[in-house]
Amino acid sequence: MTLPHADVKAFFHADTGSVQYVVRDPASTAAAIIDPVLDFEPRSAATATTAADELADHVRDQGLEVAWVLDTHPHADHFSAVPYLAEMFHAPSAIGEHVVQVQRLWRDLYNLPDFPADGSQWDRLFAAGDTFDVGNLRGRVMHSPGHTLASVTYVIGDAAFVHDSLFMPDFGSARADFPGGDAGDLYRSIQSLLALPDDMRLFTGHDYKPGGREPRWETTVGEQKASNIHFRDNPDEAAFVAMREARDRELPLPRLMLAALQVNIRGGRLPAPESNDTAYLKIPLNRF
Repeated sequence: MTLPHADVKAFFHADTGSVQYVVRDPASTAAAIIDPVLDFEPRSAATATTAADELADHVRDQGLEVAWVLDTHPHADHFSAVPYLAEMFHAPSAIGEHVVQVQRLWRDLYNLPDFPADGSQWDRLFAAGDTFDVGNLRGRVMHSPGHTLASVTYVIGDAAFVHDSLFMPDFGSARADFPGGDAGDLYRSIQSLLALPDDMRLFTGHDYKPGGREPRWETTVGEQKASNIHFRDNPDEAAFVAMREARDRELPLPRLMLAALQVNIRGGRLPAPESNDTAYLKIPLNRF
């Protein structure tokens, strides 16, 4: 069966290696925005909407109507611009329903006892198997835990947005050592992705340009099965988990993680300003 084609425009965010997407129905003006970035400069603690505004300019230039603004998971390496763009385009926001587990975990780590860990920061919480429409394209939600408890994959037409589960074949797979992550869950999630049709286009959430090559973000299921450095030899779960856990022990935490997650569990919103009209981030000392 031939899947309907989705037009995908990628926007690479060089500072964080993140890839943001505008996916549209070629038969209409309907579009969805996936994983937009709110810029953050940690030395000055300044936020900016430069990256998000580039997506917004593209939407306006193409005359698109935004049907959804989507997060694939609570990001640990950049702030989410989902609420900024959802408000701008009067579009609903969404994420996977297991975000509430991530919220509860990080609420405790940040000692935010009054924080509402109920997912109410998004307009919709998707369960596995839920569907949504982008014009004539039907979107489908896959729960893809491992990198985080809440990670989901959005399959829209012939395009699957696989967030931080699989990367380009020369980089392999995502880490699974964040709080709530699990390498075994990641292995099973990736097997579900590799069970999609071989010609399904896969769009990654990051690219780290191994060897200094130019950034890339589009691959296929067939290409991943044939050449992904972590899956081309068809490892069993135990072998993958051993490899992934050994690799993760060598990796530093993302430089923005402790700042980003307390914003992203709020759906991409900054903490409320205090009495001096300034918002503050909390950093848990000596927890990691």
